[in-house]
Amino acid sequence: MAYCTKTDLRNKVIYSVYVRNYSAEGTFTAVEKDLDRIKGLGVDIIWFLPIYPIGKEKRKGTLGSPYAIADYRKVNPELGTMDDFKHLVQEIHLREMKCMLDIVYNHTSPDSWLAKNHPEYFYKTPEGQMGNRVGDWGDIVDLDYGNKELWQYQIDTLKMWAGIVDGFRCDVAPLVPLAFWLKAREEVAAINPECIWLSESVEPGFILDLRARGMTNLSDSEIFQAFDMCYDYDIYHFFRQYLSGEGTLSRYVEAINMQEYIYPANYVKLRFLENHDQERAKKIIAEEEALRNWTAFLYFEKGITLLYAGQENQDETRPDLFNKDVINLDGRYDISGLLKQLYRIKKLPVVAKSSCHLSADDGLGAVVGEHKEIQGAGRLLGVFSFEGRKGQIETGIKDGTYQNMADGKEIQVKDGKIDLKMCPVIIAWTEETLS
Repeated sequence: MAYCTKTDLRNKVIYSVYVRNYSAEGTFTAVEKDLDRIKGLGVDIIWFLPIYPIGKEKRKGTLGSPYAIADYRKVNPELGTMDDFKHLVQEIHLREMKCMLDIVYNHTSPDSWLAKNHPEYFYKTPEGQMGNRVGDWGDIVDLDYGNKELWQYQIDTLKMWAGIVDGFRCDVAPLVPLAFWLKAREEVAAINPECIWLSESVEPGFILDLRARGMTNLSDSEIFQAFDMCYDYDIYHFFRQYLSGEGTLSRYVEAINMQEYIYPANYVKLRFLENHDQERAKKIIAEEEALRNWTAFLYFEKGITLLYAGQENQDETRPDLFNKDVINLDGRYDISGLLKQLYRIKKLPVVAKSSCHLSADDGLGAVVGEHKEIQGAGRLLGVFSFEGRKGQIETGIKDGTYQNMADGKEIQVKDGKIDLKMCPVIIAWTEETLS
């Protein structure tokens, strides 16, 4: 873990925006018009998928992938001008939110400015041609971090953007050497000492596959030395296995609990139900009450919460990265009220500085979790029913009447148990109130 990582990141919510598909206009100005609504959902940080010019050579789709970047130091003119983007960031700051920019340092488009002007910065195939080492990424060519001159160019680019935005989400960061990220963080800190660093860490199978081919692919434990946060892809497959019936809820919960002791005390995981690379939550969790429970669990988990634009409306369609494909924000299946309620829970001090333990009841299809404030009396209990089964579940707290922070209603605890409800249950209390 980066030694200076602040655990109050666990109190925050990130909202991910793909500018091209966020609106019919697909511009920075169109996003700016919607900032008040975004803020109202309970959002602290807006992360923009890459906003740079897109390469034309070997382009996928009609408009190309934003991850096939032609120039790291410019903005895509289809989205607006650099001044438009800077004004958007200013408006984000005026609403007391922060802005993170997607950084893609493993590769560029084949016709990028760097490829044309510094071909020595790129990986070469055995035939001496630029290429990529992950076969299905046919619209990009890999950079070669064995060339230290490349390091300085990339770091200087980060320093340029650090004067505008508040942090970076770094695409497939594990494929870039750890020493580079450590140096980059050190130099960027001179421009913005509060810069936030999020790594798109990768699935275990991807790590093993690339390592078997002799490639750099950093584990989360390595990534945490330079980054404040990383994805929870280390356990994501257990989540999907449970949803598909191929795994148990208890196995998924055991994997989450394991993170408490294999990572440093100030670790921050990015918690998500969906992102631009995964299916929409509504697509993989069709039942309404189950999705409400999973959404509440998302906010309850120890880590920073990610919302992908459209998730607040339970959009089922994942936008196409390569073509114009506007997300659904029309409010037909709006869960903004739930998100606002959960955001108040996310801000509780106990969420930022706690030990957290979860237990699963496979028979009931439910999870009970508890945050215990470190060096404090704060406690937070969560009960989440994912399968809609009836029964009683052990809470571990004293009998009495409590308020459910998820819906404002009263909850009765008797003999240490509650009746399992379709609605998620989240109860906050302190040891002093129960003594």
